Amino acid sequence: MDPAPPVYAALDALGIPYERHEHPPVFNAEDASKIWDPIPGVQCKNLFLRNKKGDRHYLVILEVAKRADLRALVKIVGDDRLSFGSPERLMANLGITPGSVSPFGLIHDSRHAVRVLVDADLRHAARLIFHPNINTASVTISGADLERFLATRGNAVSWVRVAPGD
Repeated sequence: MDPAPPVYAALDALGIPYERHEHPPVFNAEDASKIWDPIPGVQCKNLFLRNKKGDRHYLVILEVAKRADLRALVKIVGDDRLSFGSPERLMANLGITPGSVSPFGLIHDSRHAVRVLVDADLRHAARLIFHPNINTASVTISGADLERFLATRGNAVSWVRVAPGD
């Protein structure tokens, strides 16, 4: 089953304008960047993380060019060590597979258990590029519309400062 239509339906229901772009599958931010270069917008990567005990999960949204310093994020969230969540945890919490991680996976988080950390630099972007829960397509929405989408999900959302990449 194609996981993109429920994303489009959620955006349509909120009146959020978006542009769709179909493309070959991409499996990481570097590959996606090659596809996204001609698309106007800030290229975003999304990291699914867990704490040491595995009882809290985080979705970190930031620009592709930035590097997520997990030690700095630990200080921001006040949790213990963070590491990447397994494909099984990703599926259980966001209903998506590796390579397709995006904020739109939150439509599957009925428990509102995943905490969202968004780089504050994305808030006022004219266009942001994400996968619609599948790595063979991309959508662009505004930073304000991302904020509006996140506000409807019921998940805890924090806008944080992420230092530029190396």
